[in-house]
Amino acid sequence: MALSEQFLTDDLHPIDMVEHLAETQDWDFDRIGDDQIAMAVEGQWRTYSVTLAWSPMDETLRLICTFEMEPPEERLPALWEGLNSVNDQCWAGAFSYWDEPKLMVFKYGLVLAGGQMACAEQINTMISTAILASERYYPAFQLMVYTDRSPSDALQVAIAEAYGHA
Repeated sequence: MALSEQFLTDDLHPIDMVEHLAETQDWDFDRIGDDQIAMAVEGQWRTYSVTLAWSPMDETLRLICTFEMEPPEERLPALWEGLNSVNDQCWAGAFSYWDEPKLMVFKYGLVLAGGQMACAEQINTMISTAILASERYYPAFQLMVYTDRSPSDALQVAIAEAYGHA
């Protein structure tokens, strides 16, 4: 059965779908409000904090996936250069570094203008994309900020484009 077949009602709130997905995946989650949910998703490298929020004003479902990173001040230029290179490879979503809370962030927005509804498969893909991108680039970010390797050299450890194929 397709994920969306579980939601055959009209006007189902996208955060309700996220909550159902979190329950079926057995992820820890907290329904922060009617329009926001936060989850902890276990990856290979670490546990990622994933938050989805619905904005009715601009009809966008926003996702942020974060993990802590405290780069030394002198390695920030390498991180900025590396982020540009990584984002050139990401077609759905983008990474940024939030200096004050010391978080690496993957951001993605699903625009549902004109009263469109998100389906469960779209939401699942958003979350999967964020986790897979974080898993793929986590080792490279670590090398960029905690070693003297160049960003281009550090990116060589990112999982190859054939990730997930036999």
